[in-house]
This record gives sequence, C-alpha cells and structure tokens, in this order.
Amino acid sequence: MKSFFETMKMIKIEHSVFALPFALASAFLAAEGVPTLRAIILILIAMVSARSAAMAFNRYLDADIDSKNPRTEIRSIPAGRLSRKYVLIFTITSVAIFIIACYLLNPLTFMLSPLVVLVLLGYSYTKRFTPLCHLVLGMALGLAPVGAWTAVRGSLEWTPFLLGIAVMLWTAGFDIIYACQDYEFDIEHGLHSVPVIMGVSNSLALSRTLHLITLFLLVQFGYLLQFSWIYWGGLILVAGTLIYEHYLVRGDDLSKVDMAFFTMNGVISLVFGGATIAAVLIS
Repeated sequence: MKSFFETMKMIKIEHSVFALPFALASAFLAAEGVPTLRAIILILIAMVSARSAAMAFNRYLDADIDSKNPRTEIRSIPAGRLSRKYVLIFTITSVAIFIIACYLLNPLTFMLSPLVVLVLLGYSYTKRFTPLCHLVLGMALGLAPVGAWTAVRGSLEWTPFLLGIAVMLWTAGFDIIYACQDYEFDIEHGLHSVPVIMGVSNSLALSRTLHLITLFLLVQFGYLLQFSWIYWGGLILVAGTLIYEHYLVRGDDLSKVDMAFFTMNGVISLVFGGATIAAVLIS
C-alpha cells in the first residue's frame, strides 16, 4: 500500500486533469452528445494509463539528473522511496494497459497506439538535445482530443486536430514557465530548453505569445462549430485565468510558478472541458 501511494505521488495522478477534460470534450463532440458508457470508461483508462506511463518513464530516465538538482532530489527514485526497476515495470504495465484499452475501442485507435506511445515516452529524451522539448510535451497532451475523437468515431477528421494544436501550444507555453525554474541548472548540465537559449524574461514573453495563439485557435474552434454562449462564457474565464497565470510569474520572481503551473492550468482545463461539453449537450 505504501508503494501504491508513493507511485501515485510520483506520477502526480491529480495532474491527469490537464489533458483529461480536453479528451472528454472531444469525445462528446465526436458523439454529438453523450458517448456510450463503455467508450467513456475505456477513454478514461487509456488516458490515465498513457499519462502514468509517460510520467513514470520520465522519472525513470531522469533519475540521475533529478538527483543532482536541489529542486528534484526529493523525488521518489533519487530519495530511494522507489527503485528504478519498480518504476520501469510500472511504465511497461501502464503501456500495456493503454494498448489493451485502445484495442478494445476500435481498430484505428489500436493501430495508432504505438505512435502515441512513441511520442509519450520519446518526450523524456528531448531535453537532452533540443529546446523544442516543450512542443513535444505539448504534442503529447495535444494527442488527447485527437485520440478521444478516434475512440468514439473510429476515424480522423479536422475537428480534433484544431483542438489538439491549441492544447499543444497551451502546454508548451506553461511548460516554458515551469522550465524557467531550472534555467541555471540546465545550463550547467548541458540540458536544452527555451529558457537556456532565450533567458527567463524572453521565455516568459514567448509563453505569453503561445497562449495568445492558443486563445485565437479556441476562438476559431468555437466559430467553426457554432457553439452557444456557454462555450464563449467558458472561454472568457479561460482567458482571464491565463492572464492571471502570467501575472503570477515575472523574470525576477518565480516564487509563484507552482501556483501558475499547477493550479491555474488545472482550472483552465476543467473550465474549458466543462463549457465545451455543456455547449454540446444543449445545442
């Protein structure tokens, strides 16, 4: 039981909220109403297992790096609370559960599942050679609405890709904010990130730009699908939360990064997902 709670802590299970509402919103859109209970359950299993695999593999692969960073040395593997072997087995198990869930959904979802796994696990390598690592992480989360749509429809269309791109840019923007905390550490250890090549202040400016583009895409998304006022009300709340998120962090004060990263983005995801689902159901 102790290992279970430590594992949940390691993968930050509560942060599944970042991508899950976008996936559920896409599923409701694909179904043009309420998806079947079977589809919802399998989508939830696929989402949680995929994210668990990605987080666990990141912790497994980065264990040596984390042990050298004062901010991350208390994580499960460096602190000795979980072994690398255990975390690797957990990763493989999570991948297997994800693929099984995809198989039970439909043939196309199953066929695409290895590509999803490649992106999810491949992200952990990217900061070793490219500052585009933030976009790769964004792509991993951006696949959520695409995958959920495919899970319901069994086909690919433009609708979930527009939402997926918005999620990708939103994620890249807040991940850049988070990476600013490790600016000096990443330089010292030869790791790659946007803050390393642009500095903290310029990186925060880029993050703001990416979030402005995200809002533009979500506006286009609403217009194209002719959503009701509920969607637009939710989008106004999302915009306000993003503004507040950027108010919390400055180049000379990163003390509120955790609140900006975890709390504000959780609110954004829940509000957008809830508003979109409500707009679908009352249309």
